Amino acid sequence: MKKIMLMAAVLLLSSCVTGPDDPNKHTKQNAAGGAAAGALLGAIIGYQGDHSGGALRGALAGAAIGGAVGAGTGVYMDKQQAEFEQQLASERRANQIEVERLKNENLKITMNSEVSFDFNSSALKPAFTRTLDKVANILQRYPRSSIRIIGHTDNVGSAAYNQRLSEERANAVAWSLEDSGLSPQRVSTEGRGESQPRVSNDSEAGRQLNRRVEMLIVPDKDIQ
Repeated sequence: MKKIMLMAAVLLLSSCVTGPDDPNKHTKQNAAGGAAAGALLGAIIGYQGDHSGGALRGALAGAAIGGAVGAGTGVYMDKQQAEFEQQLASERRANQIEVERLKNENLKITMNSEVSFDFNSSALKPAFTRTLDKVANILQRYPRSSIRIIGHTDNVGSAAYNQRLSEERANAVAWSLEDSGLSPQRVSTEGRGESQPRVSNDSEAGRQLNRRVEMLIVPDKDIQ
């Protein structure tokens, strides 16, 4: 059993042996992580059923399955991220949108509310709906993911008002995506008001960063 744990550790360490500019970095890391988890689970199940060689057979089978699922998710999200970065290049250069890959393979798109909404309004600016059209078109090509839209505000005004405004802005983004053809079943919304600032609200620059809408793109768990 100790040998199986060593094998899992080696798989996890191998996920770190990638260069910072490796385009397949996330895929390799996710595959190694899935393989390691599969190896451990397979070993436990195999050992319980057959103490002689079941642990090793179970570990090898689990590593193969876990690695395939991990790599599949990584490839799927790599492609999706590349499309977002390409199609939203002008918005990213203008600091209107950020595209970020999280450690759990989720994608996070952060939208600056200064370019998407007027002050104290939950009505999307017409120019920004064209950006959301591009986002919706990409999401429709990758149906094996769900989308969580989260609104945030600064701390100007009452907490109750900011909570309501954050919810309304998240809903406005969701409705725009759905109007562009995205299935409502894939979309959920929530508002977090002023409760999760990115930086201090003590300056106007900080408050501007805190006024935002985030979109989390979460892949299905069984992509291969």
